Amino acid sequence: MNTVGPLPPKRRQHSLATDLVTDLSQRILMGTIAPGAKLPSESEIVREHGVSRTVVREAISKLQASGLVETHQGKGTYVLARAEQSALHLKVETAFSVRHIIELRMGLETQAVALAALRRTHEQLAAMRLALDDYQDLLAKDDSCVEADRRFHLLIAEATGNPYFLEILQNLGNAVIPRSRIASSERAGASLTHHAYLANLEHEAILAAIRRQDPDAARAAMWTHLSNSRERLAPAE
Repeated sequence: MNTVGPLPPKRRQHSLATDLVTDLSQRILMGTIAPGAKLPSESEIVREHGVSRTVVREAISKLQASGLVETHQGKGTYVLARAEQSALHLKVETAFSVRHIIELRMGLETQAVALAALRRTHEQLAAMRLALDDYQDLLAKDDSCVEADRRFHLLIAEATGNPYFLEILQNLGNAVIPRSRIASSERAGASLTHHAYLANLEHEAILAAIRRQDPDAARAAMWTHLSNSRERLAPAE
């Protein structure tokens, strides 16, 4: 019987470095490690992740190449501020422009949620549940739940394990959840509270599919949510 042996040292080292890059990138992009903050020391990263110094150095080198950090000799490695000109800024002025943004998100987030369903951890699932609990608490108080909504979508992007999904949604900023910036005359006949209630039901369907680790159902639920969000805006004249 053929058996698969352990990875060769160089390949195993590369895999560990890639995992470390993914973890640190997500922490930077989510703001857990803020711009200007110093990364944990090499020794601290070794202890936290159980990897060698060689793996840590390779990961830091990749983060430098990605423009996320820079190392100052004798001082440490620091998170760089995201340059304004390199970020993706989309104007959110009318329902017409929002529909264009939602179409972009339909392509991006349907794939992201399918990956998240396959790759999410128990901790990430719990964080998504908490985001929706916060959303529902705010909705019950007739308060703005935009930030909880945005957090839910960002957590899905984080759970893909691919930092670029998260980076794109981060760069979209308020365009991810733009409904609060659209005039009531441009919405399809219902209050923001009612729209938020409908979105909550759709969010629950998305979370249920992620919990079951069903990528097809997750993709369909996200498509339904974003398609309905688009239709909740009145057609442009």
